[in-house]
Amino acid sequence: MVPVSTPSAGSQVDALEASGVHRLFQEQISTRVRERPEMKAALAAAREYRSLGAKVTLVVHEMKRLGRGALELLKVAEELRDAEIELEFLTGPLAGKHDPAGHGAALFAFFAAMAESERDYIRDKTLEGQETARTKGKVIGGVKVSDEDMLATALRLRDDERLSLREIASHLVIRTGKKRGQHPS
Repeated sequence: MVPVSTPSAGSQVDALEASGVHRLFQEQISTRVRERPEMKAALAAAREYRSLGAKVTLVVHEMKRLGRGALELLKVAEELRDAEIELEFLTGPLAGKHDPAGHGAALFAFFAAMAESERDYIRDKTLEGQETARTKGKVIGGVKVSDEDMLATALRLRDDERLSLREIASHLVIRTGKKRGQHPS
């Protein structure tokens, strides 16, 4: 068994270890990042074990740890099918073992599409709520701490002195509000 996990949740790692995995791969980056070295390593290890004749199951805590979008999930499913590697989810709507080449392929595709649809729905509702708040005069985001002088100074430091953002922030001071006298982040 070859699992993939995220670094933030100890309970996910505990669940993977309790399932009896052979090797544990932990991604230290978001699943939204296109290049996922640990995921690539997990798939390579799974293919290697499979090439030696072993039955291999890629164990993942939940579907969203495998990929965020339907296209990404289907690509992984196709890789697993081509390598004859089973997939197991410990939680979520697809909990259990799936053979990407069998009936699991259609089920996997359906849930992948549903997951992407749910993400789009949440995003749309969030944007809708922000727009409603704006029309009622509410400010979205933090309080503005910069002014025209601060912006001009920041641009001069960036262009003329080639300073990093962190160095530029250390040269600037907030003049008003609760953060008066502090450097902007």
